[in-house]
Amino acid sequence: MTRLRESVVVWAAGGNGAAAAGDLAKELAPAVGLRTVVLVEGVSDLAALERLAVRRGRDLDADGICVVPLGGATSIGRFLDLVGPKGLGVTIAGLCDRAEQRFFQRALDRAGLGVDGFFVCDPDLEGELIRALGVAAVEAVIELEGETRAYDIFRQQPAQRDRSDERRLHRFMGTHGGRKEQYGRALVDALDLDRVPKPLDDLLAGL
Repeated sequence: MTRLRESVVVWAAGGNGAAAAGDLAKELAPAVGLRTVVLVEGVSDLAALERLAVRRGRDLDADGICVVPLGGATSIGRFLDLVGPKGLGVTIAGLCDRAEQRFFQRALDRAGLGVDGFFVCDPDLEGELIRALGVAAVEAVIELEGETRAYDIFRQQPAQRDRSDERRLHRFMGTHGGRKEQYGRALVDALDLDRVPKPLDDLLAGL
């Protein structure tokens, strides 16, 4: 399933290697029993959804579910062309940020698909997770990740001093590559399973 995901991403990017990646994706899809592609905006969403699936006792690979990060909401149309009704022809689901909802809506309309199976985070998944856990619990996760000192330095920066705790935590998680993915997984690990943000929980439940 990882090879399929990587192939779809290269296929959608176009350029050198895209045709070969498309051929590989078409070959792998039936081989892995693909039935659903879940389109998410980035790797942090991918990490969070896969981690929640594990905590819920789900095996997405065994269920024929491939989660694919778009690398940005504006790419949604291209991915729908490739994996939707005119491409691989599998069921499509997804997750997007509130600010990017319009891109998803327009692309789904053009592809002749409805919004069933697509869920919107307010303002994004990191914000949903921070709100679900609360500031103290998120700071405890930062400590578990060994980044308390880095966060203390960050929040003393002049630009951060007047921000709310929630906004400051949210910004910290986007300060360098890999941190969003790291905390997408770590924050889901810290959640009580009865406090999972509704968009994420509803997405998994519908798969």
